[in-house]
Amino acid sequence: MSGETKTVGDETRMFNFGVEENRAEKVIKNAYKAMTEKGYNPVHQLVGYLLSGDPAYVTSHLEARSKIRKVERDELLEELVRTYLARLEGKK
Repeated sequence: MSGETKTVGDETRMFNFGVEENRAEKVIKNAYKAMTEKGYNPVHQLVGYLLSGDPAYVTSHLEARSKIRKVERDELLEELVRTYLARLEGKK
C-alpha cells in the first residue's frame, strides 16, 4: 500500500494513508485479542514487533501474525499515535 506524500515545507512531509486507517485499527485489535487470549502482554509484544519488524513477536493465534504483516509498520504506528492523541484531546 502506498500512501500519499505531500511536502509542506523545506524539510517537513505529510503522510496520508486515507481509508486504510480502519484496516490498521482492525489488525491491532485482532492482534491484541489474540495475544491476550494466549496470555501474552500485548503492549510488550506490539512494541517488540514495531521496533524490530520480527513477526515472531505476534502470535499466529486468530491469524494475527499473517494479518499484521499485511499492514506496514508505519501505518500501525500512525494509528496508535492518532488514537492516543485523540484520547488526550478528549481528556481536556
